[in-house]
Amino acid sequence: MFAASIITLFPEVFPGTLGVSLIGKALREGAWSLDTVQLRDFGLGPHKSIDDTPAGGGAGMVIRADVAAAAIDSIPRNDRPLIYLSPRGKQLSQEMAQTWAAGPGLILLCGRFEGLDERVIEARGMQEVAVGDAVLAGGEAAALVVLEACVRLLPGVLGNQSSILEESFSDGLLEHPQYTRPREWEGRTIPDVLLNGDHAKIAAWRRTERERITAQRRPDLSGTRSKD
Repeated sequence: MFAASIITLFPEVFPGTLGVSLIGKALREGAWSLDTVQLRDFGLGPHKSIDDTPAGGGAGMVIRADVAAAAIDSIPRNDRPLIYLSPRGKQLSQEMAQTWAAGPGLILLCGRFEGLDERVIEARGMQEVAVGDAVLAGGEAAALVVLEACVRLLPGVLGNQSSILEESFSDGLLEHPQYTRPREWEGRTIPDVLLNGDHAKIAAWRRTERERITAQRRPDLSGTRSKD
């Protein structure tokens, strides 16, 4: 079973969006598990301090290596990747989510302040992961994103597993446009090819649209080239 453990200063954030819809239903039914570890529990001194000033000076505070390591070491690893949510990390991808979803789960540490002492990142073999080219106040929102991307891929979580096959990034392309009733809305109609029942033509149209949209919006994705 996919098991997620999250080290955070704000365990009340979870399960958050992971507790609703089909992913929340799967959590309640035991298809995957989620637990949180309060980083403050491993803090030092009467005030349970978890951070200190940056070596060399500078603004803000840094999470101590000894505190973070104690929290990490309190959790059974069970071959799970150890993820540090960080804006300087490798960008989350569908390929990463697929790999992790096929494994035993994840341990995620949610950063705060100016970051985490580099020594614990190195000593514990942490993988740094980002969810976009932007800086957040902390790693909690990013952890929700990472876990949702993984859990939705678990067998039986989504009502229709075939819906995964043609969605964005499944084969290096973005998803094609989607339409439903009414047939005409504010003078705009559904493309005729989607209404003629010819599945081969529909598939060809969707493929062409996926290639067009990907070339326009994400020419960096594999298998695509900008036509500009």
